Amino acid sequence: MPVDTHLLLAFLLTTTVAMITPGPDMLFILGCGMRNGPRAGLLATAGVATSELVHVAVAAAGLAALLEAVPVAFTAVRIAGAAYLIYLGVQLIRHRKDPVDDAPAGEATMSGRKVYLTGLTTNLLNPKMVTFTIAFLPQFVTPARGHVWLQFAVLGAILIVLEFLVDGTVGLLSGRIGNWLRTRRTARRRIDTATGGIFIGLGVRLALLR
Repeated sequence: MPVDTHLLLAFLLTTTVAMITPGPDMLFILGCGMRNGPRAGLLATAGVATSELVHVAVAAAGLAALLEAVPVAFTAVRIAGAAYLIYLGVQLIRHRKDPVDDAPAGEATMSGRKVYLTGLTTNLLNPKMVTFTIAFLPQFVTPARGHVWLQFAVLGAILIVLEFLVDGTVGLLSGRIGNWLRTRRTARRRIDTATGGIFIGLGVRLALLR
C-alpha cells in the first residue's frame, strides 16, 4: 500500500465529512438537478469531478517536483497547508449559523453539455479549490515512503470516487435534498461544526507529529 494506513483512514474520514458539508459545488449540483432532472445532476457532478482531477494532477506534479528539487520545502508546504486547514476549520465554526444560500439561479433548462461544462469551469476557475487541494492532499503524503506521484494518484482517485458518491446522490435526489437543506438548519450547523473541528484537529496533529 503506497499510502500510510493511518493517514489513509484519516483521509477517508476527513474527506467524507467535508463532502457532505453544503458548499458551492453541492448547491450548484443541487440546482441543476432540481431544475433539469437527475441526469443533469449527474452531469454537473461529472463536471465538478473532472475539475477536481485536474486540481489533483496539478498539485501532484508541482509538489513532486518541489520534493525532488528541495526536499525540505515539502515540509514547509505541508505545515502551511496544515495552518490553512486550521483556518478553514475556525471559519466553519465561526460562520456555522450563517444562512446557506439556495442553489444559484439559472436558466429554466440547460443542455447536458452546458451543465457539464459549467460544473467543470466553475470549479476549475475557483482559486479556493486550487488552494484547498494544495493544502489538503500533502497532509496525507509521506515522502519517506517514496512514489509520491503514486500516493497522490491513490488519494486523488479516492477523492473523485467520494465526489461521485456524495454529490451524485445529491444530483439524483435533488428535490428532496433541496427541501432538507432549506429546513434543517440545525443539522447543517452541526455538520459545519463537526467539519470545522476535524479540520482543526487534523491540521494541529499533522503539523506537530510529522
